[in-house]
Amino acid sequence: MRLSTVDLQKRLNPTKPKQLSLGLSILIAWLAGAIFIFALAPYDIWPLALVSPAILYGLLLPAMTGKRAFIIGQAYGTGLWCVGAFWLYTSIHVYGATPAWLALIMIALMGLGMGLFHGFLALLFNRVVGKQPLSFAALWVLQEWTKTWLFTGFPWLFVGYAFTEQYWLSSLAPIAGVFAISFVAILLAASIVELLRRRGGYMVVAIALLIISTSLWLINPQWTKPKGTPDLSVSLIQGNIPQDLKWLTEYQVETLNIYAKLTSTEWGRDLILWPESSIPMFQTEAVGFINEMVKMAKATDTTWVTGIPYKDEAAFDATQDKYPPFYNSVVALGADAEGLYKKQRLVPFGEYIPFEGLLDILPNLAGSQDIMSYSRGSDKQLPLQVRGHNLGAAVCYEVAYPDTTRKNAISTDFLLTISNDAWFGTSAGPLQHLQMVQMRALENGRWFMRATNTGVTAIIDHKGRIVERAPQFERTVLRGDVQARVGNTPFMRFGNYPILFIITLLLLLSYLGKRATARARLGK
Repeated sequence: MRLSTVDLQKRLNPTKPKQLSLGLSILIAWLAGAIFIFALAPYDIWPLALVSPAILYGLLLPAMTGKRAFIIGQAYGTGLWCVGAFWLYTSIHVYGATPAWLALIMIALMGLGMGLFHGFLALLFNRVVGKQPLSFAALWVLQEWTKTWLFTGFPWLFVGYAFTEQYWLSSLAPIAGVFAISFVAILLAASIVELLRRRGGYMVVAIALLIISTSLWLINPQWTKPKGTPDLSVSLIQGNIPQDLKWLTEYQVETLNIYAKLTSTEWGRDLILWPESSIPMFQTEAVGFINEMVKMAKATDTTWVTGIPYKDEAAFDATQDKYPPFYNSVVALGADAEGLYKKQRLVPFGEYIPFEGLLDILPNLAGSQDIMSYSRGSDKQLPLQVRGHNLGAAVCYEVAYPDTTRKNAISTDFLLTISNDAWFGTSAGPLQHLQMVQMRALENGRWFMRATNTGVTAIIDHKGRIVERAPQFERTVLRGDVQARVGNTPFMRFGNYPILFIITLLLLLSYLGKRATARARLGK
């Protein structure tokens, strides 16, 4: 029996739900994405991390074309990124000297580009898999994970970060990382929508996962344990150097004097930590200053760890290279200290120019010969050696990459991250950044020292709790003690593989289930 197109559509969509107009759907989706920012630091209204994706889920449930679903998902993602990452405006306009109108256009283009992740999520949800909470949560985690590597990645605005201090859910972090938290949260959000539609079967699964997470929180398993050595006394130096002065040649000596003065009262502590690029010149240009600091550190039995641009002149081949490779690095010096860490995850256009080699074939491009990029550090670097401990390092926004931090944390006793968030002024960016460090501490069961130029400088324990915190935008020293810990969390052992396996299995089953349902309807 041959079926007409109308009959076929009726059998595939026997009860077509009512749809809002496309224009209204786009507006609601954009606003739903925009409000998500208030679920993260510094606002911490975590229920919005459920409300925001629940609205998108509800908008996508009515039968619709793939094109319409993609547009609605794109609108949600654009709202999410235009508002959630608006802190980029400060660096683009205030410090990048870009006109306000052009900076806003650049933010809008960024939002459109990053919104594609949710656009394709919605398209796959509409066309490929069954429309139910498990597949929606699996697709959500898939797009979050993809942001950690596609085109070097921009791993920001994950749902799981909203629950960093909600320990009834963040207890999943040391087991399967931030993506496991995102999965449960999205599953719960979508299941609530189904419950309101009187189809609450999926709530059983969501509640079961919440019970498991809460039980872990109550049982409080110790995935790692204290090393058994005395805690280290540490001093984190916050220089509060204005961003518009930081890299001026005429201000370099003043910068060094500021950090030296702040440090003068801290000699004798176990470890002194300076922020990212706190020495604003190559190590070859600051030899005298560095030698004086090392001399003082050794005389007072202090370890000194600092951020500094590092030029590797030994690797320079004048016949092949324009200039020696240089790195955004962390170096451990002074008493009982050794090691150099070179940043692995560089900021596109901030620390390197993508496809820089193509500029060589454009001889008429003004200034192309003057463009220089940082080099990437190896992903197989040894930890810093500090007072008989292994110290893992992360520079600036590479701490936002769960897997990179996990690899750096293996075989370490505690972790540090240094940054210069002055680029983002008084926006939410630095506070979101701090929240990510808390999640990395949870995932790896390690204490974190975080030294920044303008804040937020903090000491975070192995449970992701902020133990000490310095005020932002003040020239100050943060003192405290950190505990060395040993042992590996399940996340450190297996990384993202367990959650990726689960979502792959769910998507496969959902895809097969949708095909089977379609065949059954056609056979009626």
